[in-house]
Amino acid sequence: MNENNAGLEAEKLAATFLTNHGLKLIVQNYHCRFGEIDLIMKDAKTLVFIEVRLRSNSKFGSAAGSITPQKQQKLILTAQHYLQQNPEKNACRFDVLLMDKVELQAINWLKNAFGA
Repeated sequence: MNENNAGLEAEKLAATFLTNHGLKLIVQNYHCRFGEIDLIMKDAKTLVFIEVRLRSNSKFGSAAGSITPQKQQKLILTAQHYLQQNPEKNACRFDVLLMDKVELQAINWLKNAFGA
């Protein structure tokens, strides 16, 4: 499985995992000029912007380490763009799902991983 396919499989697994934990999928792979958000979901009344990170090889750093301040800023700008297009009155948060392999038991869910 190449990296791109593994990333897509990780996103699908993440969506299934989160749906099984009560979240509702709103958008997958939201793109705009600022970047991309892997999953946008609802957790009760909270809108959740989710970054899925798969790192099967730690040679270039961990999955958590790849969420740099620059990456966080791109995610924040992309989320702001989404909110301009889809106004939301409820709370929002940023979650991160980290994986070292595409398996349910390999998922590490960091709720409210960073703020805007």
